[in-house]
Order: sequence, then C-alpha cells, then structure tokens
Amino acid sequence: MKIIVTGAVGHIGSYVIRDLGIKFPKAKIVMIDNMMTQRYFSLFNLPILGRYKFIEGNVNNINLKTVFSGANIVIHLAAITDAAGSFDRAEEIENNNYQSTVKVANACIETGASLIALSSTSVYGTQKTFVDEDCSEEDLQPQSPYANTKLREERLIAKLVKEKNLKAIHCRFGTIFGASAGMRFHTAVNKFCWQAAMGQPITVWRTAYDQKRPYLDLLDASRAIELIINNNIFDGSIYNVLTNNFTVRNVIEGIKEFVPVLAVEFVDSEIMNQLSYEVSVQRFKSKGFIPLGSLRRGIGETISLLWGSNNFQ
Repeated sequence: MKIIVTGAVGHIGSYVIRDLGIKFPKAKIVMIDNMMTQRYFSLFNLPILGRYKFIEGNVNNINLKTVFSGANIVIHLAAITDAAGSFDRAEEIENNNYQSTVKVANACIETGASLIALSSTSVYGTQKTFVDEDCSEEDLQPQSPYANTKLREERLIAKLVKEKNLKAIHCRFGTIFGASAGMRFHTAVNKFCWQAAMGQPITVWRTAYDQKRPYLDLLDASRAIELIINNNIFDGSIYNVLTNNFTVRNVIEGIKEFVPVLAVEFVDSEIMNQLSYEVSVQRFKSKGFIPLGSLRRGIGETISLLWGSNNFQ
C-alpha cells in the first residue's frame, strides 16, 4: 500500500503520519509539505516501523501525477487553517486551499487513488441547536473565508465524484485539540491550555461561555482516517467527525482540573464565532466509528507538555 499525506508536518498531519507508520507498517508513506511553517521537528523520531519518504514542495507547484503514481490513498491535509486569522487573507486562502484541492482531486482521478478530503464543521454557521449532514442550504453559512473555501471544496469534490468517478470521502472535522509534534495554539482548547500553563488569564468573549460547539480529539481524528482506510469508505459522502460537542465552560472546567488556580477574563470584543450549535456524528458512527478521545485526555496531555515551560518557584 502507498499512502500520500499532504500537509504532513501540520497539527493533524504530524500526528497522523506517526499513526500510519504503526497501523500500516508495510505501507509506503509519502509526506508532502511546503515547510512554510518551518515545523521541521514534525519529521523527527518517526516510528521505525514506518517506510517514509518526504517531499518538500507546494502541491500547487509539484507534479502530483508522478508523486501519486501507484498510490492507493491520498490524505489531503494541506491548507492554511487559521479561520479567525483568515479575514485579512481571503484571497490567499482561496488561492492556496481551493486550488490545491482542485489539483489533488484531479491527480487522484488521473492515478486512480482514493481521496480523504478534510472539511470543517465551521461550514454550518447555523442558529439551530442541532445540525447534521442533511441540513438545508440555509444552515450552511460559513463564518470565515476559511470555512467558505471549505464549503466550495466540498461542492467541487461532490461534482468530481459524480462526473469523473473520483473515489472520495469528505470529513467535516470538529475543532481539533490535543498534542502533536506540529501542534498549533490558535484554536480554543489549545489556546486556553497555553494561557493556563503560562499563568495568563483565559480570555473569553462574555456571551460565549455556554456556547456549544463540536470538537475533535487528535486521537479520534487519526482513528477516523484509519477506519476509512480499513473499511474502504470512499462513497462520495460527507461525514461529520467529532469527539463530542462541548461548551467553553466544559473546556475551562477541564483545564481547572490540571491548573486549579486559573483566572478567566471576560471580554466584550468578539474573539470567536458567536454561534452555538451541536453537530451530529451519527452518520459516521453508522460506519463503525466510536469516539474514544476526551477533553480530559487532550487537555491533560497538552498541559503536561507545557507545564515545564513555566514551572519556576
């Protein structure tokens, strides 16, 4: 088996490439990344069971047909992912994220590889309290240029599945949390863990404390990809993938278990999506997915890694 991973050194990619080497030890794992974020350490100490090859390059510029030749699976993670920071970079997000998905999808069609494409539950942007993959168009109201591009990518993949026989699955991942070699701290749980470990007050928009939103432990993200590969779930459908729906209050209470002396600072400026909704994961559960991750696991692992950085007495 030959597996391609684009965006291999990122928050999700750096975790997934390690699991792939362990779960599929006979597979050839080709990792692609443009190293724009300079996370060279994501490639350190890969599992000795894995058969790895790294290609430094932008998927928009390299010959993907050659790279994908003989590949069974392509896991497309390459993207600029900071939704909150995407408002001033809308054109860049569109050119990088959407165009790379166009090129990856077409290379999969040319080579016969099956595609695991990532979207985001932030495409919903609904005022309803509960939403699933069969929601109306009115419930698909992306709240950022990043999420808007993700929705366009979903529609592109659906068209190519129908018209070009692309073998694909599109996963709407919840907000990622948990530790990895290439982890970032721009999303809620990881950002709060950083603030807590550094002795900083956690900043929360005043009306957002009991917002409920979908979150995904990295453990479950990687397990979802393993499940898709093992069960050949390339049916052209969209699946929500999450560990659970949590409120900001749930997250902060989880952090307090590890950092009891914790200051929470409420602010009036909007620092995150103001909408509150729950996302259903029943469609993916019907394929055999059982979430095993948890806030406690992800928070505890992240805090323990950071704790020594600010442990002066």
